[in-house]
Amino acid sequence: MIVAEKLTKTYPSGGRTLTVLHEVNFQVEAQEVVAILGPSGSGKTTLLGLLAGLDDPTTGRVLLDGFNLTALSEDERAEFRSRNVGFVFQTFHLIPTLTALENVLVPLELAGVSPRGSMRTHAQGLLARVGLGDRMHHFPAQLSGGEQQRVALARAFANTPKILFADEPTGNLDQATGAQVIDLLVELNRESRTTLVLVTHDLALAGRAGRVVRLSGGRILAEAVV
Repeated sequence: MIVAEKLTKTYPSGGRTLTVLHEVNFQVEAQEVVAILGPSGSGKTTLLGLLAGLDDPTTGRVLLDGFNLTALSEDERAEFRSRNVGFVFQTFHLIPTLTALENVLVPLELAGVSPRGSMRTHAQGLLARVGLGDRMHHFPAQLSGGEQQRVALARAFANTPKILFADEPTGNLDQATGAQVIDLLVELNRESRTTLVLVTHDLALAGRAGRVVRLSGGRILAEAVV
């Protein structure tokens, strides 16, 4: 489902070239759950951005479900993501002027899913699934951090993605709330049969993955089946 071939990412820095990733080769099978671990500055988030087509590699290429993202234009990548990819971020990234329900509807509307009544029913069902059936008309500022991340989970699965990328999904949550979000993420992913790639410092979350990939200095140090 995901193939990274010799991914390298460099940036100019103070008259020098900073190499964040160096010829990373990486594969993820369909429906596999993979956690990417590593210290700050190891290149984890950069790798996730390249795999999702949010950034271009300096060299190398990325294939998602057989499509060469590196060969697509920015608009073509955005179109591909809207139909095939979901995201969960550490800082939730909910739209503050939209209710929980409206936030979950956003990816469906961007993907042109219709009819609208069916979209709304689907979004309501997802919010009920994450325990927010009675909070769907609240705005993000009226929700706790854990509730906001549950809205983000519902939004991530709204377009039934083939691939889900999660960047530190429990990073802004306390331990108890993080554990609840981990359970929901794992359950929703299993039910949806989605391919899931996680970047995390949370060893409890990494322990729920089928495979752990360790990065250091922009290189893969080791891979292990959990």
